[in-house]
Amino acid sequence: MLKQVADGVWVRQSDWVHSNAVVVRGDDGLVLVDPGISGADLEELADDVERLGLPVVAGFATHLHWDHLLWHSRFGDVPRYATTACAQAAGAVRERAQAMAAESAAGIPLDLIGLVTPLPADGGPLPGELVEHDAHAVGHAAVLLADRGVLLAGDMLSDVLIPMLDPRRPGQPDAYAAALDRLGAATEHVDVLVPGHGSVARGPEVAARLAADRAYLDALRRGAEPADARLEQDWLSGPHQANLAAVGRSG
Repeated sequence: MLKQVADGVWVRQSDWVHSNAVVVRGDDGLVLVDPGISGADLEELADDVERLGLPVVAGFATHLHWDHLLWHSRFGDVPRYATTACAQAAGAVRERAQAMAAESAAGIPLDLIGLVTPLPADGGPLPGELVEHDAHAVGHAAVLLADRGVLLAGDMLSDVLIPMLDPRRPGQPDAYAAALDRLGAATEHVDVLVPGHGSVARGPEVAARLAADRAYLDALRRGAEPADARLEQDWLSGPHQANLAAVGRSG
């Protein structure tokens, strides 16, 4: 079920890694940000969107990981956007994204994965502004809706996921630190934060998310073990070890 978190901003969370699909009202209709995850989730999201009574005019993918590149025919044959860097890289990862989607969730329309084009320079139908950075994935971007006090953070600032460095690219510790600085500046304008995975943060929780990610990253760079409650989830051991390796290669 969609839950309204601000004026013209709704969120629906999937059971799969607490993934958040976001619906944003623009001037001409609705923009779907990172819709997902399973086929049943997408169908239910389509039902919820229909009840809003406004047309879907576009989609937006915050980055090129498979769970953020999904779509459903019921959303319509409308443009689906990403940053230029993300859109340029999406074609090369599309086959792998389809395979990962098929392994991870049922009923996903595989043929619609990853069909994104660069967002126009004027932002097109997507309200707000992009906060683009190089952490976690090529062409990653948050969406700042300053007039509504909302930041859509993509795969950053989560209460269930630790920061995840991109293991395929060098310089990720520095890139991640720079991204957190950019997001920190953006959060000065908001009181609602919607991460790609996890719960919506409000008020003081927003600054706490930023502090937690900075503390985790700082510990990695110092060679210390982070005191981070998110690491109590066993399945994050693998990503954490990958982060340690990435920092070691950058050291």
